[in-house]
Amino acid sequence: MTQQLQAEIAELTALAVAAAEHAGAFLRDGRPADLGVAATKTSAVDVVTEMDIASEKLITGFLGDRRPDDGFLGEEGASVEGSSGVQWVIDPIDGTVNYLYGRPAWAVSIAARKDGETVVGVVHVPMQGETFRAGLGEGAYVGEQRLKVGAAPSFDQALLGTGFGYLEERRIRQAEVVGRLIPQVRDIRRGGSAAIDLCDVAYGRLDAYYERGLNPWDYAAGDLIAREAGALVGGRPGEELSTELTVAAPPGLFETLQGKLEELGAWHD
Repeated sequence: MTQQLQAEIAELTALAVAAAEHAGAFLRDGRPADLGVAATKTSAVDVVTEMDIASEKLITGFLGDRRPDDGFLGEEGASVEGSSGVQWVIDPIDGTVNYLYGRPAWAVSIAARKDGETVVGVVHVPMQGETFRAGLGEGAYVGEQRLKVGAAPSFDQALLGTGFGYLEERRIRQAEVVGRLIPQVRDIRRGGSAAIDLCDVAYGRLDAYYERGLNPWDYAAGDLIAREAGALVGGRPGEELSTELTVAAPPGLFETLQGKLEELGAWHD
């Protein structure tokens, strides 16, 4: 890696941390007592709040003021090509339903891609007071603590994380997969934020995580954080993570879980 790229990664990381923490404080301190649903997306239970929209505007404004030539891809509609080769991938609230209900498991997720490759990932979890960050080749951290995935347990001792989509047919299929997996492992958790789940793999709070139906803004930052902490992250065997399937786990557990998910058809509805 060139010194120029290292310096750019450091600059982008600092900006992403500042933007995420700024948005996180706004969301934490400015949450209306009567917060309601502003819109729905894929189904009546796939919700957007006014605070999702406001948070994305805050983040794109903050970053755009400082790097006006960069592009944006945001969950709530931000889409700018840019001319610098850098694209910011933003989830202004990952875990919107948790946020709507006042549950603490929600995060601000910001990644930076350079010429199509993710080089920076930041996930700020305001209610836990934690900011996870990673730069390509620089390792993953929460605060000043360097993260390293835990040793791979045997499959029957693994604590898995997962999530569910908002379309009825997909949920039914995902429940079937969980029903087949849960007798084989220690337990399965459903936190409600893909970004936090990927960071929890990096931290060792989960042994592994999988989910079907994620979008780039859901996984872009958490993917890099997990990989820089030593996890393997991918999709179906031999494929990269995608909307079809995301799998993250330490080496040794990753391959077993990926194989089980392939057998169960977890990658399709």
